[in-house]
Amino acid sequence: MSQAISAKTTISNETSARIRTAVMVDNIVKYLLLGCAGLMTVIVMAIIIFVAQKGTLTFNDISLADFFFSTEWSPDKNKFGGLPFIIGSLQVTILSILLATPPALACSIFFAKIAPKKIKSFLRPAVDLYVAVPSIVYGYIGITVFIPFFRKTFDVSGGFGLIPAVCILSVMILPTIITLSEDAINSVPKSLEEASIALGATRLQTIYKVILPSATSGIISSIILAMARAIGETMAVQMVIGNAPIIATGLFVPTSTLTSNIVVEMGNAPFHSTWNNALFLMAFILLLISLGIILAIRYIASKGAFHDAR
Repeated sequence: MSQAISAKTTISNETSARIRTAVMVDNIVKYLLLGCAGLMTVIVMAIIIFVAQKGTLTFNDISLADFFFSTEWSPDKNKFGGLPFIIGSLQVTILSILLATPPALACSIFFAKIAPKKIKSFLRPAVDLYVAVPSIVYGYIGITVFIPFFRKTFDVSGGFGLIPAVCILSVMILPTIITLSEDAINSVPKSLEEASIALGATRLQTIYKVILPSATSGIISSIILAMARAIGETMAVQMVIGNAPIIATGLFVPTSTLTSNIVVEMGNAPFHSTWNNALFLMAFILLLISLGIILAIRYIASKGAFHDAR
């Protein structure tokens, strides 16, 4: 009898020890993850604060109106009008999203609901391969293929301008929209699709009226990430856009973006000069634009998801 009690006591002690060990490991992992999250937050905030502090030093030498409303960018004359670059970034981003979203959404629907497995197994990795292509390769293709094509087809001098950058960016952001939109479509409950078909709807009607509305939130999230990449892209845009500090009034007018101007001029600007501070200010504006896009689209997505639920 005493041996049985002793054995039970031993087992109970071993179980308690295992539980204490598991709890201790869970606590260690929890605080480790919390520390990593806190460290990343500190790093991001430090970058934002540093860029903001350097950028706002620009207003010690020029006025806020001169930077945001002037179109003249001449560092040798102490003229730092950032309006052309802000408008250029918005033009390139919006046009590339408008051009890329319809075919990307069509591809995601095809992969998720229409494509046979053999075709999907061949085409899907090909789409994913686009992500691995360096941006400078896209830029080189733009210079050697797109620029001569536009020059000959539309009889324009140079061929550089807004439309080559938009075309290159549209190709670059296609995989982001396709992949995430496909995941959003596949996450729609199968019961909704089956119920629609059972009620007599065709497959296309089911996709258009049931699946796509249910996946709206995920599709908009994919567009958000694509916009973030488009507005932050540098090398590919810099190689084909023309890098002229003017506002583009046509598709073949050379212009510039915040990122392309920073990469072109950062090597020539003395570190503590107004010129260098203006480049930091452009980087800070780029951060704010990206944040504003994300917050605005997330708000729209949440409203859309609410109405869909109703």
